[in-house]
Amino acid sequence: MTTIRVANFADRDHIVAFNQAMALETEKLQLNVARLQAGVEAVLADPEHGFYLVAEQENDIIACLMITFEWSDWRNAWWWWVQSVYVRPDCRGSGVYRDLYLHARSLSEGRNVCGFRLYVDHDNKAAQSTYSALGMSEARYRMFEHLND
Repeated sequence: MTTIRVANFADRDHIVAFNQAMALETEKLQLNVARLQAGVEAVLADPEHGFYLVAEQENDIIACLMITFEWSDWRNAWWWWVQSVYVRPDCRGSGVYRDLYLHARSLSEGRNVCGFRLYVDHDNKAAQSTYSALGMSEARYRMFEHLND
């Protein structure tokens, strides 16, 4: 049985390890561990940054995702962004991400949330299929960025 809960400081090392694994797997990036750990701690310490959900099976953390917030003046409501999604490879395909996402949706009820958004790599067809199966549709926007690093 999978249990979903809001993460706390005791989950930090799992979340850091999952983020490292995700960056390497999806973008071939080696993240700066000190910076990543500080970033995870910032979210865990300050709910204005967002929050993490973790999935557990038999007291073992097997997955996580982060929710961050974006205010929409057009909708006078919040978008909740799904970020930092990671499911351990041995647990993929078993509905763990679905459980995390549906839990996040249930937490949004009554909180002036207009919807959920996420970004996904163009080539990640498996994730795109999962998101579509959960009722999400491709947005009309492309993402641009400028990095200050």
